[in-house]
Parts: sequence; structure tokens; C-alpha cells
Amino acid sequence: MADNQIQSNKPGKKELSMEQRLLLAFVLMGLVLFLTPYFYKPTPPAPKTTAPVASQTAPATSAAVPKTNEAAASSAPAAPLPGQILGKSEQQFVVDTDIYRITLSNRGGTVRSWILKKYRDKQGKPLELVNEASFSKVAPPLSIVLKDDKAADALNYGLYVAKPAANGLGIEYEFSDGKNYAKKTLQFSTSGSGYLSQVTTEVTINGVPTDHLIQWRGGFGDATVLNRTGEQHVVYYDPHESGTLGLTQGKLTNKDAKSVKDGPVLTTGDYSFVGLDDRFFAAVFLPKDNTQVKVETIKDDVPPAPAGKEEMRVGVEVGGDSVNRFTLFVGPKDIDLLRRVDPKLQQMIDWGWYGVIAKPLFLAMHWVNDNFVHNYGWSIVLITIAINLVLMPLRWKSMKSQRKMQALQPKLAAINAKYKGLSIRDPKKAEQNQEVMEFYKKEGVNPMGGCLPMLVQLPLIYAFYKVLAVTIEMRGAHWLWVTDLSQPEQLAIHVLPLIMIVSQFVMQQMTPSPGMDPSQAKMMKLMPLMFGFLFYNFSSGLVLYWLTSNLVGIAQQWGVNRLMPAPPPPPPVITVKKKGK
Repeated sequence: MADNQIQSNKPGKKELSMEQRLLLAFVLMGLVLFLTPYFYKPTPPAPKTTAPVASQTAPATSAAVPKTNEAAASSAPAAPLPGQILGKSEQQFVVDTDIYRITLSNRGGTVRSWILKKYRDKQGKPLELVNEASFSKVAPPLSIVLKDDKAADALNYGLYVAKPAANGLGIEYEFSDGKNYAKKTLQFSTSGSGYLSQVTTEVTINGVPTDHLIQWRGGFGDATVLNRTGEQHVVYYDPHESGTLGLTQGKLTNKDAKSVKDGPVLTTGDYSFVGLDDRFFAAVFLPKDNTQVKVETIKDDVPPAPAGKEEMRVGVEVGGDSVNRFTLFVGPKDIDLLRRVDPKLQQMIDWGWYGVIAKPLFLAMHWVNDNFVHNYGWSIVLITIAINLVLMPLRWKSMKSQRKMQALQPKLAAINAKYKGLSIRDPKKAEQNQEVMEFYKKEGVNPMGGCLPMLVQLPLIYAFYKVLAVTIEMRGAHWLWVTDLSQPEQLAIHVLPLIMIVSQFVMQQMTPSPGMDPSQAKMMKLMPLMFGFLFYNFSSGLVLYWLTSNLVGIAQQWGVNRLMPAPPPPPPVITVKKKGK
């Protein structure tokens, strides 16, 4: 199992997150579009997988057992107590299929490793979902939670008797020390989704059925990503509560480790599913009985690697009955897979309040990918072209407005000449602005018309960001030299942002800017560089979207420039000096 342990990344230099960079981009665009006119006034113009399963039982390496348990063992009576069911030695049971490799131990009847073979972590290793380094601080996944800690330790670190299923796809664990009794049944499957298993736990203390919880603590998911603490959550879905803004039925609740740093939080409800997730993967329990489920969210300070520094990790405890029966889903948050398992599981893909735009956008990209190009990079390109074609009437109207503004520059210059030399605070500036606005109204021109296409782009760019951030289909998606569209380029020099800067300069040179002050024009020329800086460490898919939009904009502007040539410049003013002067 040591080979499967994941070494965490060392904390690097803190950088702006993608969300912060995107917000900064929006703020800068807003400043340029709306604030600069107040400082610069116009001047005259110058396959489906099913595989055989192999199971094996072999001596296991020694597991971490609390010192309190060792002390109890040393003081235990030599004679066995009546009704004992005890294993002789620690053993492991392995379920190995095309999609996962799960390692179980009869010490506590717990999970020691859960590897998804089709996915890789950020270090290129098969993805381990269990934080094995946490076993020194907390019990492994599928341990029992009781009010009596001593009884819980006995059940979580005792040696169970293992009875593997004949088909190698399941196992039954049973334990009794004469007082504390537990039985766990785990059944796995390669049919259907392949990521489903059945979990049943039963506990009695002194022969009395005892309510208990099942826990998965110490963290979950890809431990090699940045911001691990913020990525991992306890999730539970209440189908009876109102969703986002009260617009949908059903509410998904997310809690990270920081939200319970002051102590565990216990809740009870008729939840459709309960468990853990990170951005792209989930381990959730689906109750088999229509009964209320208890959920406790808990924070643990555990190492992410054997020699790592302790970090906050979120954990979950689920159940509440003396016999708990769950279907357990452990796998990727793939929208098609989740829909097949249980349509409610799709709620785990957190579109947020922006889902009204982001989700249809993703479904369109998904459809284009599946039916035509079979590559999400080209899907982004085609969807971006389609969006720009839909917005073409708006862009055309904006370009016509800019051309008309160019033709009106001589008259506008005459108005500004009347108020030449006034300071910004001069009361007559208000008269100038009023006269200019009346002139625009008379001529039927909207001075802000050229900004409309940019304003429409803002919600779309955030929608693309959201799609790239929450859909596992984009994780590891390739396009030409880009190895992962959901991440920045892995090359030493990011090529896409540099091409984007060049394209934005070209489009800027082709687009008329009537009435713009020379100082303002110089400032606008810096915008491509500012955008390049902000987009340099954005996900490659987002940069590809903006680059494609620029290229489409260049083609459209070229067509407009040919169909509507710029008006000739006004004749120069000739000043004739009188004789004798």
C-alpha cells in the first residue's frame, strides 16, 4: 500500500486564484468602458467497461492501532469470553476491476485504499481517494461511530472474521469480543455504472441493537491539487427544501473544514444522498430505506502525506440506526454517469446561481463533442463561433453606430470648441455635456453603442469559466499542444495567451474609435497587455474561448470595413493672414 500513497505538493508561492483574476478582469473592463469618458473628453479627430474481478486474501502489513487499544489488549484476560468472533491475523481483501482497485482490511472491516484507475492525480499517478496518511490520527473509512468511545475503538481496531463472496465481488466482516458485536457486508459491482457498491452495518452492545454512524474522515479526493482544504466538502441533498434563490425544488448543502472549525455540526433529514466530494469526484451514501439520516460534519487536522505537515480535512459521519443500509457511489462527477445512477446526484455539479447560463453552455459543448468533433477544444471553438454568429446583429449595429460617430466628428468638434479650455469643475462643463447629449439624441447615435458586444461577453466568459471549473469532462481534455483545458498550459511559455494578445491588438487597430482623446487612446492600447497578464494563468479552455472570439471579431470587422468605409477626414482649416498683420 505504500506505493499507492500520494505525496502532497509543497506549498508554493501564493498567487491570485482564477476567480480573483476573473473578477479583476471584469473590474478593469468596467473602469475602461464607463469611467474613462469622465476623465477624457472628445477632441477633434487627429467504453463502457466490465471486467473480471480478482480477489485475494493475504497477510497484511501492520496497521496503526491506538495505544489505548494496545494497553487494553495487554490487560485482557487470557481466557476467551463467551460469544467471541475474532480473526487470527490481519488480512487484506482486494477488489480489482478495470475502473478501480479497492483494498479492505479485516482490522475494523475498513477501507485502506480506493484507487480510480481511469483518472490520474496532478503527479500523473492513479488517483487515490483515501488519505492513508490520516490513519495515524483517525480511523479509516467505513469505521463505526458510537457514543461509547471504548466500544468504538474495540469495533474499529479489532480483527474481524472475513467471509469473501464466492464471486469475489463482496465480503462479510463479523466481530465480537463478547460484549461489542458488529457485522459489515460490502458488495461491489462491475455492471451498470460500475462505481456502485452496497454497504450494510449492524451493531449490538451487550446484545442490545445500538444506533451508530459510518464515517469517512481524514479527507477525500485528489490530494495533489492546490487548495485541498477548500476543494473538499461534506455534501447532502434535501429534495424537500427550496434550491438556489427559491427557483428550484431541492437544496444541496456544502460544508468545508473551515465551516466546522469550532466543532462538529450534526443535522438530520430525509436526504437523498450524503457524503464527501471535491471538485471532480464524490463518495456519497444513498439511503435504501425511506428513513431520516443523521449527518455529522467534522474537521480533522491530519497530514496529507506520511511526513507532511498537518492540514485541515473535512470528514463525514452518516447513519443513525442500529442497522444501516446504503448504496455507496464512489467515482467521478460525470453528468451522464450521475444521471444513470440517480438523477438527483447531478446536483453535486455545483453550477451555482450562474447555472442558468453555464449548464446549457456545457450541454451544447458536450453534444458537439459527442456527435461531431470528439474533442472538447474544437467544441469550444465551434460553440464560440456559433455564439458570435448569434450576436452578429448586435455587433453589426454597434459597428454602424461607430461609423456614424466618425461622420459626426466635425459637428461634435464644433460644439467642444465652444467650451475649449474649461476645467472639469467648471459649471459650464454641465452645459457642454448637455449639449453633446442633445446632439447625440438628435442624430440618433448612442455613444455607448460600441460597448454592447463587450458587455454581452462578460456573462459568457464567466459561464465558460464555470464549465471548465466544475465539469470532469474538461479535466485532462486535450487540444493540440494543450494537455488539460481546465488548467493553464504546462509549457514553460504559455502560447495561447500570447496569441490572444496579438489578436486583440489587431482587432483594436481595425476598430474605429471616434472622438477618443489621444491620452485615452494610448490607455486603450494597453488593454491587450492587461488582458494577457490576467489570462496568462487562466485555464487554457477560457483563453481559447477569448482568442476564438477575437478572431471572429477580426473577420467581422474586416467585413464591416469593406462594406462601410470610414468617412473622409474633414478638410483642414486654412487660416489666411491679412496683409499688414
